[in-house]
Amino acid sequence: MQCKGFLFDLDGTLVDSLPVVERSWCRWADRHGLDHQDVLNFIHGKQAITSLRHFLPGRSEEEIQAEFRLLEGIESSDIDGIAALPGAVALLNHLDEAGIPWAIVTSGSVPVAHARHRAAGLPEAKVFVTAERVKRGKPEPDAYLLGAELLGLAPQDCAVVEDAVAGVLSGLAAGCRVIAANVPADAPCLGDVDIVLSSLEQLAINKRCDGWVNVSLNA
Repeated sequence: MQCKGFLFDLDGTLVDSLPVVERSWCRWADRHGLDHQDVLNFIHGKQAITSLRHFLPGRSEEEIQAEFRLLEGIESSDIDGIAALPGAVALLNHLDEAGIPWAIVTSGSVPVAHARHRAAGLPEAKVFVTAERVKRGKPEPDAYLLGAELLGLAPQDCAVVEDAVAGVLSGLAAGCRVIAANVPADAPCLGDVDIVLSSLEQLAINKRCDGWVNVSLNA
């Protein structure tokens, strides 16, 4: 496939934060007597506020916001075990060296996303779209549409790299090319993506003199 820039999800795509995410949400679930697996089956790839509204129906917006601030504090302060996923740092450094634009587009809030970005030792992102910047989170297209706009590119010229079904659906809805990284094999959306891979180390990226980027899988 070809593109002109990349839009990366953060958690599960560039950063291994699964233990932290699950610890934080299980602690929250215990406060409300909710089943851990029910919560974990829902939350991935979505904004925290969306999940809170789902599991606390009938609560006032003031109560939801209080729960969000509590959860945000837990998640942003727990960075034990956070690490860059294999190939992530090398890939982002390669994009910078080649002059290929890229952005991070995450469902996380500023405190949570930036804490994990720093803990993983990722290169600086010149464009960083967090939950606060869009009204509708993934799987709606808003976040990836904004990411493309901030890169100065048309959505169809961007490649979204995602690990969550909600994120893949968001990228497809935005009209972007989509690379599915470690997305569950039974996900119904996989038939619509451009590339399916299990590790970022599999990506071969070469910028052409006309500004387009050839993207393929290493042999």
